[in-house]
Amino acid sequence: MASAPLNSLITATLDHLRGFAPFDQMVHDDLIWLAQRLTLGYYAKGEMILSPDQGVVQHFFIIKQGVVQGEQGVVSAQTEEAAWLELHEGECFPLGALLSKRPVSSLYRAYEDVFCYELSAEDFLTLTHQSPAFHDFCTRRIANLLEQSKHIIQAKYAKSTSEQQSMSSQLSTIMRREPIACAPDTPLRQVLESMQQNSIGSMVAVDEQRRPVGIFTLHDVLSRVTLPGLSLDTPLSSVMSPNPFTLPPHALVHEAALTMAKHGFRHILMVENGRLKGLVSEKDLFSLQRVGLRQVSSAIRNADKLEALQQSALDIRQLAHNMLAQGIAAEQLTQIISTLNDLLTRRIIELEMRDNAVEDIEFCWLALGSEGRIEQTLNTDQDNGIIFSVPAGLSAEELRGRLLPFSLRINNALAECGFPLCNGGVMASNPKWCLSLDEWKGTFDNWIYHGAPMDLLHATIFFDFRSLFGAEHLAEALRDWLSIEAPKNTRFLHQLAINALKNRPPLGIVRDFVIGEGHTLDLKMNGITPFVDAARIYSLAHGVAATNTLERLRDIAQPLNMRPQDVKAYCDAFLFIQLLRLRLHHEQTERNEPLTNKVDPDSLNNLDQRILKEAFRQARKLQTKLGLDYQV
Repeated sequence: MASAPLNSLITATLDHLRGFAPFDQMVHDDLIWLAQRLTLGYYAKGEMILSPDQGVVQHFFIIKQGVVQGEQGVVSAQTEEAAWLELHEGECFPLGALLSKRPVSSLYRAYEDVFCYELSAEDFLTLTHQSPAFHDFCTRRIANLLEQSKHIIQAKYAKSTSEQQSMSSQLSTIMRREPIACAPDTPLRQVLESMQQNSIGSMVAVDEQRRPVGIFTLHDVLSRVTLPGLSLDTPLSSVMSPNPFTLPPHALVHEAALTMAKHGFRHILMVENGRLKGLVSEKDLFSLQRVGLRQVSSAIRNADKLEALQQSALDIRQLAHNMLAQGIAAEQLTQIISTLNDLLTRRIIELEMRDNAVEDIEFCWLALGSEGRIEQTLNTDQDNGIIFSVPAGLSAEELRGRLLPFSLRINNALAECGFPLCNGGVMASNPKWCLSLDEWKGTFDNWIYHGAPMDLLHATIFFDFRSLFGAEHLAEALRDWLSIEAPKNTRFLHQLAINALKNRPPLGIVRDFVIGEGHTLDLKMNGITPFVDAARIYSLAHGVAATNTLERLRDIAQPLNMRPQDVKAYCDAFLFIQLLRLRLHHEQTERNEPLTNKVDPDSLNNLDQRILKEAFRQARKLQTKLGLDYQV
C-alpha cells in the first residue's frame, strides 16, 4: 500500500530536521512518524519554558529557532556564570527528565524569541523504542556524537588504511593459528625440530593443565644455547624465559602493542582461566597495523647516540598521524605517545649515566604535568624533577651538586629531541626541583599549609608526579605521604577549587563560544584544564593515588556518589577535546606552523562544533559540582 503524499509543512519539517543529529541518522519512516506528531510552540524573550515546579515533563523540545538557556536553581540567568547550559537550533531537551519520567532539575528560559518543535512525552518514549538511532542518541548523547565525529576523522585521515585491522580489535580476532606448546622437560632438540617443522619462532612451555610456565624463542637460541655450547638434550626449562606475560583473549590489540613497546616483548600469550589459548607476535600485530609502534620502541631502546633519538622523536609524531588514520581513540593514542616519550627519556638518562655515572646515588626521575598524567600530545614542553635519598654521612647539598649537571645534560638532550625547555624552570636541573625525599615533603607541606598563589600553581603541576626512571619506591613514598596529608587541610582544597573555577569553559551567552585572541579557543587552558583541575582536587581530597585524569574521574565516582552516566559523559568530553588537540597539532605540523592549542571554531565542521559545545557544557557541569561541594 503506497503511503499518502506529505503536505508541504511536513516536508519542510523533514528537510529542517535532517540537518541535525540524531535526525540525520534516523530512517525515513521514523522521521515521518516524528514530523507528523510535532506541534510548534513560541516563547517570547525571557519566558520560562520548563521549570522543576511544573512537575513531570510532558513534552520533548527541538529548537527550531532561537536560543534557550538552562539555569541552576531559581536564579535568573543575568550573567554568564548563572547560565550553565545554552541550546541552539537543532538541539533537544530535556532528555534525562523524559527518560526518567521526572521533573527537570533546572530552569529552561528563552534567551531570545524561540520557536520549538514539541512532541508529547508519550510519543517521545514510543519513538525511543521505535527508532534505534533516536534511542542511541537519547541514552548516549555525547558518545553518539563522538561516534559520528570518529567516522568523519577516519574518512579524512585514512582513505588508504580502511582495510586495516583496528587497534580496538580483540586479540582473539587476529590469532592466526592454534598455539603450539610442549612440556618444560622436553629436550631442546625436539623443541627446535618442532619449531622448524611448524615454521614458528617460539615455543610455549605448559604444565599438565596447559598453564603457560615459560617461553623460548629463536632469539634465545644464540645467547642461551649456541654460545654457551649447551647440549641439545638439555630440557627446555633450563633455557626458557619463565613467567611469560599474558593477556586475556578479549584484551584489545592496542594493549598488546603498548605492552610490547613498553617492555620490549616480542610475544604476548593469550590465557583464559589460566590456560593457554593463543599467542600473538609482534609480526602478527604490525603486519596488520603497519603503524610501526614496535619498530619505534626498538629503535629507541637500541639508540646509542642522541642523533638516533632525535629521529625517533620524529617517528613518534609520524606514528601519531598513522594512528589517527586508523581511528584510534584519544585515550589510547595519548597513552602511546606518553609511553614512547617515556622510553625516549629513559634512554637519554641511560646514555647519560653510562658517560657520567651517578650510579651510587639512589634517585628517581619524576615526570610532572601532562607527562605525569600520561596525557601528552605532540605539543608539550618539559616538566620534570628528581627525588633522591640521602645516606648517612652525606648531605642533600652534596648529592644535589652532583645531580644538577647530570640533570642539565638530560634536559638539554630532551630539548634537542623536540621537548622545549620549560619557560617556568620546572625541570630537574633547577635546584628547587632536585630534592631529597624529606625536602619534597617539606616543600609540599609548605604549599598545603601556606597556600600562596604560586604554591597553588605549583600544586597543579607537581601533584601530578609519577616515577619515570630509577628508585620508584621514593616516588611511592612521596605519593603515600601526600595522600595522607592533602585531605587534612580542607582550606587548601578550597583554595584550589577557587583557583580552578576562575578558568571557565568558553561558552557564550549571545554566541556559541567566547572567542579569544585571534578568533580562537584555547583547547588546553579552557577545555582540558577544567576537567584536570577538578579531578585532581577530588583525588587529593579522597586519597586517590592515580595521576591520569580519566583514572581519577573513574576512581572518585564511588566516593562522590556520582552517576556512572555522568562520569562517562565527563570522560567522553575530555577525550573529544584531547582528540581535537591531536588533530590540530597534526594539521599545524603539516603546514610547518608552530604547535599551539588554539583553534578557530569556524574551522571546525558543524558536528565537531556541536560536540565541542557539548564537551564544554560537561566541563561547566563538573565545575558546578565542584563549586557546590567547596562552596565557591
